[in-house]
Amino acid sequence: MRILVTNDDGYLAPGLMALKQALEKIGEVTVVAPDQNWSAGGHVKTLHKPLRLTQVTLSDGSQAYASSGAPSDCVALVMLGAIDFKPDLIVSGINPNPNLGHDVTYSGTVTAAMEGALVGVPSIAVSVEAESAYPIASDFAAKLAPIVLERGLPRDVLLNVNVPAQAIKGVQITRMGHRVYHDELDARIDPRGKPYYWIGGQAPTGVPDDGTDIGALHNGFISVTPIQLDMTATKFVETLQAWPLPQ
Repeated sequence: MRILVTNDDGYLAPGLMALKQALEKIGEVTVVAPDQNWSAGGHVKTLHKPLRLTQVTLSDGSQAYASSGAPSDCVALVMLGAIDFKPDLIVSGINPNPNLGHDVTYSGTVTAAMEGALVGVPSIAVSVEAESAYPIASDFAAKLAPIVLERGLPRDVLLNVNVPAQAIKGVQITRMGHRVYHDELDARIDPRGKPYYWIGGQAPTGVPDDGTDIGALHNGFISVTPIQLDMTATKFVETLQAWPLPQ
């Protein structure tokens, strides 16, 4: 089993190391991760500047590759042949915060797995509610990986895994929940008198409905959510067809 491991926190992140060491027990692992933090970077394809891959040494002494691009660029570089490694499976993480509900559109962790799904490689994104859950999350990923390879995933579908910080009661197959964001704009003036902005605010919350990823974590369950890249609003198609659209 050849496994590509990436993340959005950079190649020195402890979550990546926990994941890499767990997956090494079941297969051949290659790490290609960003050379800086790409949290909330979204699904990026870098076309306007060159991308670089640099060989680096991880904290356990093993060799890896650091990319100047985003997490999704890391996956694209490997799949396009930048290194001599063709993965059977892509695992992204472990992110030190959960990626729930609409977080998946922002998350570099999840969008790296999206890039894998786009090119037909089974892909998993792994996130935790707190860093104390790294051991449980990495162990779960190592147990899930061979099942994914054995059973397969439909093309354009990935698995988004979130692990709670509290004692684990079990595993639930979930749908995306309703995330609530509390963003605030912090407007400032630079030394030259020009305005600039920080987007801040409190951490997002969510509605812990039963059957959702948010509800699963709230109740102490590992959440496994199948995410599909076809975002067509199928329930709205019939309504839209009745609109007097311009011809």
